[in-house]
Amino acid sequence: MNWQRDYRDFKKRKLSASSDGRGIKVAATASPGTLIHQALPNVAANEWDEVWVKVVNTSGSAVKLTIEWGGTGSPDDQIEITIPAESGLTEVIPGLVLQNNAQVKAFAATANVLVVHGFVNRFENTP
Repeated sequence: MNWQRDYRDFKKRKLSASSDGRGIKVAATASPGTLIHQALPNVAANEWDEVWVKVVNTSGSAVKLTIEWGGTGSPDDQIEITIPAESGLTEVIPGLVLQNNAQVKAFAATANVLVVHGFVNRFENTP
């Protein structure tokens, strides 16, 4: 049988650090941050995790969030955004891809007021 992959060849999954698909509270205020997700271990060309993340700020003040995208050693690995006070869901990661056990971590200027929500579209070569 000839297996061909297309855009429908994925499974939606929760962020790996989420309990039952619930939000993940950002407790860390410095690197390394709170674990959000660890990508699949494969390094095959067409296998990856497409990560979607939104964040809620439950405090009365704007809070700076730093996402450590696949590493912690370089500014190239960081995505920074200020999340408005008492905001609804603010998009932070719009479907960027990772693989090879790379991790997404987060830290914030204030502990325990930012809550991360999201999901992963996992693309794998599985029939």
